[in-house]
Amino acid sequence: MSDPNGLDPNGLDPNGPDPIELVDVDRYPLHRPDSAEYAALVERCRAQLAQQGTYDLIGFLRPDAVTRAVTEMRPLIDHASFLHRRTHNVWFLPADAVEGVAPDHPSLAEMHTSNRTVCADQMVGTVVLAAYQWEPLRRFIAATVGVPALHLMADPLACANVMSYRNREALNWHFDRAAFTNTLLLQRPDVGGEFELRPGLRSADHVDHDGVAAVVAGTDHAVQRRNVEPGTLNVFTGRHILHRVAPVQGPTDRMIAVFSYAETDDVVFTAQERIGFYGRS
Repeated sequence: MSDPNGLDPNGLDPNGPDPIELVDVDRYPLHRPDSAEYAALVERCRAQLAQQGTYDLIGFLRPDAVTRAVTEMRPLIDHASFLHRRTHNVWFLPADAVEGVAPDHPSLAEMHTSNRTVCADQMVGTVVLAAYQWEPLRRFIAATVGVPALHLMADPLACANVMSYRNREALNWHFDRAAFTNTLLLQRPDVGGEFELRPGLRSADHVDHDGVAAVVAGTDHAVQRRNVEPGTLNVFTGRHILHRVAPVQGPTDRMIAVFSYAETDDVVFTAQERIGFYGRS
């Protein structure tokens, strides 16, 4: 029996579109893991991830699927999204809770983040949820990031989100808690909204706090700026790469899906985290 949100007992959407019709499987044969083309794609993405901390599958979603996804998400963003606003440092922690640096260090300067968020339980039957739940995608990502398997996140709100950044809104500089992050760009603004990243400031056992301070202050000249096409799937090691979404300028919002997978099948946010990010638990 399906639940009130229309999902089956395994949390899957039985009424969503067929991912084979959404994804450019000729270019990215994720459904054929035994093929030579699949093996070559995995190796290429592994190499890019090792060298750059990120890789893109440009045109992962077909153009008509991108158009459909934006059309599906538009009314949800405009009328049913949660306006998330917060002031934070790069760690999303109180300054006196960050180890290895004084609370008044400039790397802990506060910044502002603002965006609108739609949650997975609002997206039954959509392109975004179908792509997130497609088993070949998480099998492929697991192979590229070097873990045995990935599971859908058990949290019904946090597992897949779509975020909209409007004029003057941004996701400011931060490190992720997760080892890697998966995003699917749906719409690019006319001006601004670039994905900016600064590798090399954090490793498993070291943080260059002075380097972080320079990025936050806008004086670091090694920041990389990327402005990919809608339909691009991106995977990057967000725990060790300082990154942000630059402020959007103009009437066209930046619309992006965020897919959260986990190495176990029981990962959920706390009620407090859900309220903070989505306004409900």
